[in-house]
Amino acid sequence: MATYIGAIDQGTTSTRFIVFDRTGRIVSVSQREHEQIFPNPGWVEHDPAEIWRRTEEVITEAMSAKGLRPQDLAAVGITNQRETLVVWDKRTGYAVYNALVWQDARVGDDVVKFEKGYGQDRYRIKTGLPLSTYFSSLKLRWVLENVKGARKEAEAGNLLFGNIDTFLVWNLTGGTKGGLHITDVTNASRTQLMDLKTLNWDDEILKDFGIPRQMLPKICASSEVYGEAVVPAIKGVPIAGILGDQQAALFGQACFNPGEAKNTYGTGSFLLMNTGEKIVQSKYGLLTTVANKIGDKPAQYALEGAIAITGALVQWLRDNLGIIEKSSDVDALARSVNDNGGVYFVPAFSGLYAPYWKANARGGISGLTRFANKGHLARASLEATAFQVREVVDAMEKDSGIALANLRSDGGMVVNQLLMQFQADILNKPVVRPQVLETTALGAAYAAALAVGYFKNTDELVANWSEDHRWTPMMADEERNRLYHYWKKAVERTFDWLE
Repeated sequence: MATYIGAIDQGTTSTRFIVFDRTGRIVSVSQREHEQIFPNPGWVEHDPAEIWRRTEEVITEAMSAKGLRPQDLAAVGITNQRETLVVWDKRTGYAVYNALVWQDARVGDDVVKFEKGYGQDRYRIKTGLPLSTYFSSLKLRWVLENVKGARKEAEAGNLLFGNIDTFLVWNLTGGTKGGLHITDVTNASRTQLMDLKTLNWDDEILKDFGIPRQMLPKICASSEVYGEAVVPAIKGVPIAGILGDQQAALFGQACFNPGEAKNTYGTGSFLLMNTGEKIVQSKYGLLTTVANKIGDKPAQYALEGAIAITGALVQWLRDNLGIIEKSSDVDALARSVNDNGGVYFVPAFSGLYAPYWKANARGGISGLTRFANKGHLARASLEATAFQVREVVDAMEKDSGIALANLRSDGGMVVNQLLMQFQADILNKPVVRPQVLETTALGAAYAAALAVGYFKNTDELVANWSEDHRWTPMMADEERNRLYHYWKKAVERTFDWLE
C-alpha cells in the first residue's frame, strides 16, 4: 500500500504541492508564487498558463526532494482559490483571457443591472449567494461579452469554463488529449450557477446570464476517484479529491459536525460553520454554501463569512507603501507602538464582503492625527483582520443560533502572536491553533485519501486533529466595546464611496 497522500494547493498568490503522511504531518513541500496582474483599478488577473507551469514545477520539486515515486502516493487531492475563473479553448488548451480573480471588481455595473427590480438577493434562495462581484457568474458573462469571438466559440462548443480546480484537473488528466472537464460541488456552489438543493447547474440562471451550458464542467462529489494523473512525477496516481480552499480547511480542521467552525487567515479571511445536511439561509449577510460531499453520501452545507482583504493588507503595506520589506516585518513594526493610536484601517479595496456586501465601498483610514506613525498603521492593519472576523462571528451566531465555544484558526497569519491575541480579546472567545497549520492542503489530501480507502472514515481524521496553542481573552469589556464601536464607525465611513 502506498505510504503517503498528496495535495495541490493552488492559492491566490502561490501554488504548492504538499506530501503528507498518515498522521497529517508534512513529508515534503514545494511552493512557487505567480504574478498578480492589475490592469485597471479594481481589476485583478492571473496568467492561467503560469499557474499551470507552477503546478507542474512544485509537483516535480516536492517529489524529487525526498526521492518519492508515483507509487509512493495513494492519491492526490486538489484545493484552489475559489471563484477565480478560466475560460480556455479545448482544442489548444490556451485561455482566451487571463483568469479573473475572486477579488476582481470589474463587473460592479453588472451587479447593479441584475439587482434592478429584484434586489441583491435575486438568486440567494437557489444559490445561497447575493449578487456580487465576488462570484464566477458575472465574471464569466464579462468574458463572453468582452473577449472578441468568445461567445461565438462558446456557443459552438469550443470553449470550456471552470474555476481553477477544473482547469488543473483538465491539464493533469491529459488536457487536449482527453483531459477531464469536471468540478466538485463546493467549487460549483461558488459560481452562483448551481442550485444548492439539486446540486446541478440551474438553466434559468444560465439563461439570465447568457451562459451556454456546454461550457460548464460535470459536477462531482468532493471525494471520489475522478481519473489518473499524466504528469510524469505523479503519473498514474488517482486524482480523487477536490475542495474549494475554505471548504478544504473546514475538512482539514475535522469540522464534520453541525456547529463546528474554523477561520482561515490568508489573503482574505473565511469563517465557515458546518450546518450538516441542512441548508441555512442567512439573514445577517453570510453565504450559504456546500461544505463537502463524500462519495454517494448526502452533501453537507455550511454558513460562510467571506472577508476580501486581511493578509493582502499586509502585502499592500509591503508592495504599495514600502513601509516593510517582507510580510513578517509587520509584527515588529506593530509592536513598536502600544496601541493603534486611534487609527482604524478598513481595507475595502474591492468593496466590502460579509456581512455588508457593498460593492461600492472603498478602503479608508480613519482617526489620523499628527501623532500617528507607520507603527500605528501596521497595528491598525493587523487589527482590521480581527475586527472583520468579529463582525462575521456576530452574524454567524445570529444566523445559526449557536454561540461558538472557541474559534479554530489556520492560515498564514496564525503565526502572528499579536494578531491572534487581539483576535481572542476582541471576540472574547478562545482562539485555537492546530498542530498541523496547513489545513487547506491537508483537507484536500484527506478527501482524496478517503476516496481510495487510505482512511476508512472521517472518525480517523478527527482522531488526527490536535491542538497546538490557545489564546484566551485578556481585554477588559469596556476597552473591547470602545475599540469595536470606533471600528464600526470607521466601516460606515467607507459605504457608498462610488456613486
